[in-house]
Amino acid sequence: MNIRIITACILVVFVSYTAYTMATSNQSLLSFGHQLLASPDTAQVLIDLYIMAMLAIIWMYIDCKKLRKPVWYWFIFALITCVFVSVGPLLYLVLRTDKLIANEPR
Repeated sequence: MNIRIITACILVVFVSYTAYTMATSNQSLLSFGHQLLASPDTAQVLIDLYIMAMLAIIWMYIDCKKLRKPVWYWFIFALITCVFVSVGPLLYLVLRTDKLIANEPR
């Protein structure tokens, strides 16, 4: 099975679950983050998650440069990653074109 199809399925399921959770939650995303940082054990998980998000942002930047994408293209995915962490890299992988495809004459 194509990795892009698998990634797209994961993205759809995760975004659907995130939308459902945000719609039914009794608190904002910011208050949820503050609540996670209030306890050392959940803060550790959140910090770990954002370290991985920053690594993904760096990887996407390097990959965009290799594919000769404009900075604004990378910035969109970086911004999504900063807010929704996994959604940014998943969306980037779904929409990413291979170097061979990107460099082919039209």
